[in-house]
Amino acid sequence: MSDFDIVGPEAIREGVATDAYFQRTEAALRHAGKNPHVVAEVTADQFPDGDFELLAGVKDAAALLEGYDLDVDAMHEGRLFDGGPVMRIEGDYLEFGRLETSLLGFLSHASGCATAALETRVAAPDSSVLSFGARHVHPSIAAMVERSALVAGLDGFSHVAAGEILGKEASGTMPHALIIAFGRGKQAEAFRAFDEAVPEDVPRVALCDTYGDEVEEVLCAVDALGDRLESVRLDTTSSRRGNFRHIIQEVRWELDERGHEDVGIFVSGGLGPAELRHLRDVVEGFGVGGYISNANPVDFALDIVEVDGEPAAKRGKLSGAKEVYRTADGGHHVGLRGRPGPTDAESLLEPLIRDGEVVRDFDIDAAAVRAREDAERVGFGDE
Repeated sequence: MSDFDIVGPEAIREGVATDAYFQRTEAALRHAGKNPHVVAEVTADQFPDGDFELLAGVKDAAALLEGYDLDVDAMHEGRLFDGGPVMRIEGDYLEFGRLETSLLGFLSHASGCATAALETRVAAPDSSVLSFGARHVHPSIAAMVERSALVAGLDGFSHVAAGEILGKEASGTMPHALIIAFGRGKQAEAFRAFDEAVPEDVPRVALCDTYGDEVEEVLCAVDALGDRLESVRLDTTSSRRGNFRHIIQEVRWELDERGHEDVGIFVSGGLGPAELRHLRDVVEGFGVGGYISNANPVDFALDIVEVDGEPAAKRGKLSGAKEVYRTADGGHHVGLRGRPGPTDAESLLEPLIRDGEVVRDFDIDAAAVRAREDAERVGFGDE
């Protein structure tokens, strides 16, 4: 028995991380000597409805399907969609049928987190926004959460091991535990110990709401660290916040009055897009946790739409291989493959795998740029 309840990479790659009925299906098809050549599509909504979501998880999906005798087309990560397929798979059904569970999991969960992260990004476009939600999820998927946040254009994240996987450095300074470990009334000692212990490239950000009034603790941090203080963070428990915006404004006033206009204010704790919009003009940055990490997965399904070259689909789904398009005005359109698309439209399904080989690179920074541009084009998050 494993120490942790984690399904490992080997089980995912081998197709054992699957629903049991796919194993039964495979056994029945082999028994009957059937292995049809199919086109299957990953879709959340059949028709565009204006409710856009952000695609993520394509890198993991490509790694899952790599090496199988398949051709796969997909949208790029960081692309917004609201109808029609985000991925199309062509090949013999027994090549990939048992992989459906993991494939949908990779795309569904990451796209849900990325969509929520993009909502926070567009809510405070000129602020620093960091992902702080890894503590709310199983540690085995922390890297997925943090990568999805970066795809959406967030400025950083907190999880160290995720950073090692993603090749990005984790952000973060001090928790309440540090202050409490020094004891009530000894906040200045905690601030100075932090300053003396951590590397110079770590920002000097003091957490200023552990025991006393926020203004008092901020002034304590100013006295303790002087010009080395870069920012203060307020993570005030919701039951003690009162008018949080007013508290922040008081802190800003007292810092400015003492000549510390360059000390920034960073806030965290139970924040979502509404709070970011409300506070974005009085703070420099936000830490967003559960709103991103606890986001609902996108409800993707994988449906066969062609069998041996003939249109096919279950009841309630659209048969035939499809294309999806983005027009210059931000419109999202779905049409049959091989038919003319909208005039001057961009086709969104592009090669991902050919003959089992991945033919695309995955650049998180490029995906973030794509997400920001696409959000502007389709009006994502407009108030």
